[in-house]
Amino acid sequence: MSQEAMQRVNSKGVPVGGIRTRQMVKMGMLVAISIVLVYFIHFPIFPAVAFLEYDPADISILIGTFAFGPAAGLLLTVITAVIQGVTVSSASGIYGIIMHIIATGVLSCVAGGVYCRCKTRKTAAAGLILGTAAMGAVMVGANLVITPVFMGVPRSMVWSLMPFIAGFNVVKAGINGAVTFLVYKRISVFLRK
Repeated sequence: MSQEAMQRVNSKGVPVGGIRTRQMVKMGMLVAISIVLVYFIHFPIFPAVAFLEYDPADISILIGTFAFGPAAGLLLTVITAVIQGVTVSSASGIYGIIMHIIATGVLSCVAGGVYCRCKTRKTAAAGLILGTAAMGAVMVGANLVITPVFMGVPRSMVWSLMPFIAGFNVVKAGINGAVTFLVYKRISVFLRK
């Protein structure tokens, strides 16, 4: 690497490579927070489908998405889903990893895509609402296609549980989106330093 390349700085005078390293460290921290949150906080929302457990892991992923963009949010989602799927949520195996990537990936990409166009409280709220709706809709289809394959149950059984499945996804995304909306601005000051 040439000395000129090593000396490249952004408009604030910070070395470009330093920004990437710091961003990766912050993203790693957000993944760790997600895993810790899942470990300590998880509970069923609807007793009739106790296997669908709420967890706040998506909050730190959404915060990372708003801070670093939708592509970073998708990367955070994949890394978190894999680590969570082999550690604290290992009982759900590859099925849980796939469903987590689809659900949170849709939520973070839609919310982050809207927010990154114009970073205001209004677009943050709109992005989170649209992301919640998109996650609910996509997970209806994902459960009808993927769940019968991995769980060995008929599609009709999955369809009979769809009001709970759709409700679970909307409630989970709604809670995590609301918390993100309330805390993001305070946390973003640290993430942008």
